[in-house]
Amino acid sequence: MKFLRPAFLALALSTSLGGMALAADLMVGSSTEPQAIDPHYSRTGNSQQIAQQIFNRMIEPDKNLQVQPGLAVEWKAVDPLTWEVKLREGVTFSDGTPFTAEDVEFSINRAATIPNSPAPFTANVAPVASIEIVDPLTIRFKTEKPTPQFMELVGLVYIVSKKAAVGASIEDFNSGKATIGTGPYKFVSWTPGDRYVLKANPTYWGEKPKFENVTFRLMSNSATRVAALLSGDVDLIDAVPPNDEATLAKDPKVTLHSTPSGRIIYLGLDSARDESPFVTGPDGKPLKANPLKDARVRKAMSKMIDRQLLIDRVLSGAGTPAGQLAPEGVGGYTADLVADTIDIDGAKKLLAEAGVPDGFGITVHSSNDRFPGDGDVAQALGQLFQRGGLKVNGVVTQPYNVYAAAAGKQEFSAFIFSFGTTTASASAGMNNVLMTYSKEAGTGSFNRMRYSNADYDAKMREALAEFDTQKRNALLSDAAKIAFGDQAILPLYWPKVTWATRKGIDFVPNTSEDTLATYASEAK
Repeated sequence: MKFLRPAFLALALSTSLGGMALAADLMVGSSTEPQAIDPHYSRTGNSQQIAQQIFNRMIEPDKNLQVQPGLAVEWKAVDPLTWEVKLREGVTFSDGTPFTAEDVEFSINRAATIPNSPAPFTANVAPVASIEIVDPLTIRFKTEKPTPQFMELVGLVYIVSKKAAVGASIEDFNSGKATIGTGPYKFVSWTPGDRYVLKANPTYWGEKPKFENVTFRLMSNSATRVAALLSGDVDLIDAVPPNDEATLAKDPKVTLHSTPSGRIIYLGLDSARDESPFVTGPDGKPLKANPLKDARVRKAMSKMIDRQLLIDRVLSGAGTPAGQLAPEGVGGYTADLVADTIDIDGAKKLLAEAGVPDGFGITVHSSNDRFPGDGDVAQALGQLFQRGGLKVNGVVTQPYNVYAAAAGKQEFSAFIFSFGTTTASASAGMNNVLMTYSKEAGTGSFNRMRYSNADYDAKMREALAEFDTQKRNALLSDAAKIAFGDQAILPLYWPKVTWATRKGIDFVPNTSEDTLATYASEAK
């Protein structure tokens, strides 16, 4: 069992463009702000966006989610429980320290120990039983059980400098003291609520950065980002509001860059607790018995959602209704799992069967700066639930860096979230979002609903141990039918995502929705 990557790819990635002059700087209007600069603190997209530019991983998914060599150039399964990884030669950290297997060992061990992480890397490193350094550029991993997708888990953990990060606190990373990576850019500064600044790393092993200085101005308000682009204050903005696309497309000074996203937008429901903090009776008084524990109630709520109307009215058509976690083309996608259509009569029948014929009260929570229209989607869901017979006590939206932490602490009853598929298989999302939460087993790291289904878990364990890709995808499909038949989450849609640049700047749209300086360039 070998998983090798051709040498020419590694050579192409390390080709030096040192003779080319760098453009002076790039100014980006960013919709989200990192929760921390420590790359192991949170797997949420807002924090990973800055991490990708400063640090590297052993593997690096490309714009189409296909795995490419990163700090690892070759990997193979020596036996079902042993993986050997060859590391890239000649790589240095931005402080000049040579990169070695010791940094990999340190980073993998560290990723599982970050306190208070709202979205930890525990699932990524859970398979690792032990690590052996064979030589400075060779490392062997023993796994607890057969793990066919080992590199799509462990390989996606960011590698930090052991020298810089030993004993480092989150404040040491936020200040830049410990923020030493092998990536294309070096950390300069972060002013929370305002901006973070990067500088080209002259010792980067891969294709040289195209801009010397990059500033990400933090602009959660969509109208502010659009205005900043049109005025020339920024060169690039992300999360272009769908309602503004038609207008921007007509402006000769602006170019739009769009692609379908691998991110699922879904509604999570507090289905585990006997009492839920934002569930009330129809009269608004606290309700002792949590109706969200009943799959019939969750199905009724799904039938209250007119997904296509939501997409057409709120997102100006920039999305596709979803009935599962994985988009088409990703391993584990199941053609049978189609999106629910609106059915108010059917919803009311299910509520009656579940013993709540008069409905109940609910508050919908959401971020308001994580993806285009998230706050508006929450308002629309509130209206749809009200129309479906529920009492909507409120719709509350918050900045994502606040909201994500609260959701991780289970402070909500019904909340909008998303998960971005970043590999060619749905297994990571199906593990992290839907498997029973267990820090020890490394499952359910993002299961903020605390949903649990023993049949689903058993099928997932079977899938995750299967080396044959076709058989594994079939098992993932079987698992998906269990979870979505049980309404583990309520899938809403897969968005279309759009960036906009001023004339003279090009950008590579990507399925992962990453706004990276390395995806920007001067237009030819």
